Amino acid sequence: MAEKLVGACIIGQSGGPTSVINASAYGAITAALEAEEITQVLGADHGITGVLGDKLYDMGKEDPQELAYLKNTPSSELGSCRYKLADPEKDDTDYKRILEVFKKHNVRYFFYNGGNDSMDTCDKISRFMSKSGWACRVMGIPKTIDNDLWGTDHCPGFASAAKYIATSAMEVSKDGRVYPTGQVTIMEIMGRHAGWLAASAALATHFGAGPDLVYLPELDFDKEAFLDDVERIYKEKGTCFVAVSEGLHYADGTFVSEAKTSATDGFGHAQLGGLASRLCEMVKERTGAKVRPIELSLLQRCGAHLASKTDVEEAELAGRVAVQSAVAGETGKMVAFERAADEKGNYVCKTVLLPLTSVANAEKKVPLEWITPEHNFVTKDFIDYVLPLIQGQPERPTECSMPRYAKLKKVQA
Repeated sequence: MAEKLVGACIIGQSGGPTSVINASAYGAITAALEAEEITQVLGADHGITGVLGDKLYDMGKEDPQELAYLKNTPSSELGSCRYKLADPEKDDTDYKRILEVFKKHNVRYFFYNGGNDSMDTCDKISRFMSKSGWACRVMGIPKTIDNDLWGTDHCPGFASAAKYIATSAMEVSKDGRVYPTGQVTIMEIMGRHAGWLAASAALATHFGAGPDLVYLPELDFDKEAFLDDVERIYKEKGTCFVAVSEGLHYADGTFVSEAKTSATDGFGHAQLGGLASRLCEMVKERTGAKVRPIELSLLQRCGAHLASKTDVEEAELAGRVAVQSAVAGETGKMVAFERAADEKGNYVCKTVLLPLTSVANAEKKVPLEWITPEHNFVTKDFIDYVLPLIQGQPERPTECSMPRYAKLKKVQA
C-alpha cells in the first residue's frame, strides 16, 4: 500500500474548451474535497499560467450547488491556456517557480485536464518534481474534441462534438435540398491531423440526411479526384454535400486551406481556416454550380445543448478516477478509457492508467481501414465505433428557458 501523502491539490484546465471539460473538473474537485489526504482544493486560473502567477482559487469555498452546475456548463470555467513549458534540461526557470508555488501552498497533488500538449506539460512537471525530491503526485485527465490522444479508446469532449457535428450536418443537408436550383455545400470541420470529427458527419448520412462525401487528413488530398467526385454526384442528384477536415493536405504536406504556417498557436501549430471557401472556389470553377461554404468553427467545441449524456458521465468519471488514483499512490499517469461490453453486449467504459511519457505528444488517427477505398467516405466500422459514445440526453438545468451555467465565486487562495 502506498505511503499516505497529505497536502493540498491543484486542478487546472488547458487547451481548447469542450462541452464536458467542466464535468471532469467537477469529478476531480468533488473527489478531492472528499479525500482525507487532500487538505485544500485549489483551482488554477488559466491553467499552468495561473500556477506560475500564483493565482489559485479555493474551491472549498464554492457553493456545492454551483459546483454541481459545472457538469452541464460548457467551456473551461477555471480558464484555459496554451503555454508550452520548455525542456527542463535546457531551461528550468518555470519549473523552479512551480516548485516555489507548490511549496508555498503545500501542494502534493497536481491534476491537469487537457489534450496532447497538456499531457506533455503534465509529464514534464511530474519528472521535475521527482528529480527535485518534492513529493507530489501528478495525474493527467484527458480532454480533446479531436479524439487524438494516444492509448485511450476515446477522449472526453469528442462524443459531444461528434453529436453536434452530425446533428448540424443533418440540418444543413435538409436545408441544401429545399430549392429546385442545385448547389454544392462544403462543411469545414475541425481536425488538424486526425479526422475523427469530420468523420462524425457520416453519422448524419447513416440516419438519412448527411454528406455525400467525407474527406479526412489521414490521407493525402487529391484535388482532381475530389472535383471528379463532386461533379459526378452533382450531375446525378442536382446537389452535393461535402464534409471536410480543416487539416486536409496535399502529398507534399502543405495544407489545402489558405492558412499561413506562420500563424500558429503557442505550441507552433498552424492556425487553420478558410478551407471550405477555397474548395468552393475550385468547385465553382469546375462545375459552375452555386456553392455554399460552411465553417462550424468554434460552435462545434462547446455545443452543450447537444451534449452526449455518456460523454458528460465519462468526463466526470475521468476526473474522479484521477484523484482517487493519486491518493492511492499513482503518479505520472493519465486516465484512459477502454471499451468493453456487458453480458448483453452493451457498451461499457472502463478506466485504465497510462504512463504520461507514452501519451505526451503522440497522436491517434482514424484507422485507414475505416476509410473507403475511394478515400471519400468512412466505413460502417466508424459508425459502430462512435454510436455508443453519443447516447443519452443530459438533464439541463435552465433559467427562464435559458441554460443555467455555474457561477463560481473564485475566491483567491
